[in-house]
Amino acid sequence: MTLNIVVDFDDATAPYEQLRAQISEQARSGALPVGYRLPTVRGLAAELGLAANTVAKAYRALEADGVIETRGRNGTLVAAAGDAADREAASAAREYAERARRLGLSRARAMAAVEEATRATFPE
Repeated sequence: MTLNIVVDFDDATAPYEQLRAQISEQARSGALPVGYRLPTVRGLAAELGLAANTVAKAYRALEADGVIETRGRNGTLVAAAGDAADREAASAAREYAERARRLGLSRARAMAAVEEATRATFPE
């Protein structure tokens, strides 16, 4: 089992975001199992030809999303992210629903806004 990352420097998407998205997808799909030890920031940066700060930024975003966890000298590991991601998504949905109600939107208008945002964020 290995980390398989490809950074396309010609892509308009920032390298840290490409890195974040690929690690997240591999962790969520099971290609990287819970407990898999990720390379060090410097090691992965050297391997991919990136600045260490770029990899560190991706790791911070992944940790904030609950995909990975850093254990000091024990390294950075893939966390049991499914439950954390589901909880965070449910929390964000509740916050959105409450805000939409305070703004006076109907349920249909609130759902239409979510559908539009989802369509823009998850192109098919």
